[in-house]
Amino acid sequence: MKFSNGYWRMRDGVRPLYPAQVHDVEVEPTALTVYAPTRRITGRGDTLNQPLLTVRCTAPAPDVVSVRVGHFLGRRPRHPDFVLASEPGTEVQVTDDAEYASITSGGLTARFARGDGWRLEFVADGRVLTGSGYKSMAALDTDDGSYVREQLSLGVGETVYGLGERFGPLVRNGQVVDIWQEDGGTSSEQAYKNVPFYLTTGGYGVFVNHPGLVSFEVGSEVVSRVSFSVAGQSLEYLVIYGPTPHEILRKYTALTGRPALPPAWSFGLWLSTSFTTSYDEQTVSSFIDTMAELELPLSVFHFDCFWMREFHWSNFEWDPRVFPEPELMLERLRKRDLKVCVWINPYIAQRSALFAEGAARGYLVRTADGDVWQCDLWQAGMGLVDFTNPDARRWYADKLRVLLDMGVDAFKTDFGERIPTDVVWHDGADPERMHNYYTHLYNQTVFDLLREHRGEGEAVLFARSATAGGQQFPVHWGGDCESTFESMAESLRGGLSLAMSGFGFWSHDIGGFEGRPAPEVFKRWIPFGLLSSHSRLHGSQTYRVPWTFDEEAVDVLRIFTRLKARLMPYLFGQAVLAHAEGIPVMRPLVADFPDDPAVTHLERQYLLGDSLLVAPVFRADGQVDFYLPAGTWTHLQTGEEITGPGWVRRTVGFDQVPVLVRPGTVLPLGANADRPDYSFADGVTLAVYQLADGQQVQVSVPALDGSEAARFVVARHGTAVTADRVAGPALPWRVQLVGHGEVREVAADISRWQGELTDR
Repeated sequence: MKFSNGYWRMRDGVRPLYPAQVHDVEVEPTALTVYAPTRRITGRGDTLNQPLLTVRCTAPAPDVVSVRVGHFLGRRPRHPDFVLASEPGTEVQVTDDAEYASITSGGLTARFARGDGWRLEFVADGRVLTGSGYKSMAALDTDDGSYVREQLSLGVGETVYGLGERFGPLVRNGQVVDIWQEDGGTSSEQAYKNVPFYLTTGGYGVFVNHPGLVSFEVGSEVVSRVSFSVAGQSLEYLVIYGPTPHEILRKYTALTGRPALPPAWSFGLWLSTSFTTSYDEQTVSSFIDTMAELELPLSVFHFDCFWMREFHWSNFEWDPRVFPEPELMLERLRKRDLKVCVWINPYIAQRSALFAEGAARGYLVRTADGDVWQCDLWQAGMGLVDFTNPDARRWYADKLRVLLDMGVDAFKTDFGERIPTDVVWHDGADPERMHNYYTHLYNQTVFDLLREHRGEGEAVLFARSATAGGQQFPVHWGGDCESTFESMAESLRGGLSLAMSGFGFWSHDIGGFEGRPAPEVFKRWIPFGLLSSHSRLHGSQTYRVPWTFDEEAVDVLRIFTRLKARLMPYLFGQAVLAHAEGIPVMRPLVADFPDDPAVTHLERQYLLGDSLLVAPVFRADGQVDFYLPAGTWTHLQTGEEITGPGWVRRTVGFDQVPVLVRPGTVLPLGANADRPDYSFADGVTLAVYQLADGQQVQVSVPALDGSEAARFVVARHGTAVTADRVAGPALPWRVQLVGHGEVREVAADISRWQGELTDR
């Protein structure tokens, strides 16, 4: 939201109040409060008839400083609020001297300059990370209401990332971003997942602690600043010092929550009925039978909206006309070793049997005059479940519990963005704040039920909407995209943006959602989909089974589904890292190579975990350009070695995609290519890539519950390479010195292997 008219003037109807100087300071053991008049004080008379801004700083965790700016502080508290996990016992230093009033947490100091003028700086490692100077912080009275704004400086060449799942350019500089949930697809500035958090290549992140509308001007209103504003009389933001992107994300997710560990089976291939296609149990069975006949590994079958009867969404009852025996059908699917997911949403159609029940019990959101809020958008006469009501949450969860008892394993929690603001919530929540926050309560309700019913480590969603903290309830998918190369690219940008907003797991509809993809689009999308954390075949009006495209699509799907299964010891290990530390499985290269200026704007390639670089192909002819950071990288499929730094152009068939192994990697590869959930340590292959002389690499192979099943240490000394099993049971294992010979088998009772690098 812009308040200024260029550099010199404010827009019509805008009356700003800027802090002019530090007038007084209150020092507490763990807090610093600064009182800043909006005109310079030269005598007692200047203290009359002028506003005073209050700026209070605290330290909820090491390397984190919270800044709360307020004008009129007598407003009653609004809720909901984001739930932040502060770290008790955080060591805080608060000082006040002639030069600065300061608060320090860990390596981060926020300091207010004494004397004339206004300057707030955030300092770490001997340098100013960012700061708020003259006419940056402001309380603004406008013809449309009151706002509080802050502007933090950007350095030369500093790039900004995050603010949720956004489908435009990955680098936010120059963009205007409103944190406001919308059901707008993937082709506009609107977003399903809005997160008021950004991080920069300057070594810090900023989280605006407001669940409602936050308007960001990222180098747009003032090109050398990030501006953010909220309606009302106060604004809180937290500055998080890294200095690396990994450390920023670790500290941010420690505050807002880290993702649960999804079950290993969820990393396999999901197949859907699609949306408006015609289907019944015979259709489902034919899809599953053909997948098996064609040796296409399948883990999850998803039933989209029309598993329920039209005009009845959501009543959570199978449409008896097409699924007359759902319990028996689910039992048949279970015997085929398949998991089952069904579509749900938080809207209750007027024709649903749950509408009258929910209305009578007060479980649906109401208008100011006490009526049930209703609309005809999406479902005729639909109401909205009021998740601020604990009884309504239990009621909704109990309806889903029946499906879990029946044999359903997961839920696709669709929608949650179209939340009205002209309503009254059960707990008195502020409607503006609830618009964005509703999705959090919705997904939390469903995820908590799954965790309670299925057990820790077995809960998984396929969610579309989210806000800050929503990363705790994986998995999220990119929403409704078109079936084109352009939409494939915008989907990837959205996923990378979400990763830089603290989300560990992400997926998308292979082939796109709207329309029918051309065979070349579908076949190029397959490796991108299977080399994502989670992989789903799903469309709108048409099926996404590969044989409806061509025979080659079947082969391509088989290749990459089996490749992902073999990668599971590595991928699930990266999932454990995301769960434990908040580092996303998929992420842009700038997250790992922040000192390489060539990677800041890369948005058509990504890292899949610590050690794999993936460059999807966005052209039918197979031409692809990608950048490699320094070192000799190895193509996972072909073994080609390519030395960076530099740009590379290749032309590849549909059965290949540039997937490069980082130098110095020991990649654990599984012995099973048919499923994602198996004993990863049994028969694991340690593939050694470009180990430097003197380098030692520790490899942890996870168990299905996320614990460590085995641990190996691989080291190189000259031409000699040793591999030691230092933890885990006596199981057979293998070692491959990639580029230096075949895979070497190691017997179960042998804990040390030694080999030599050969001349090539």
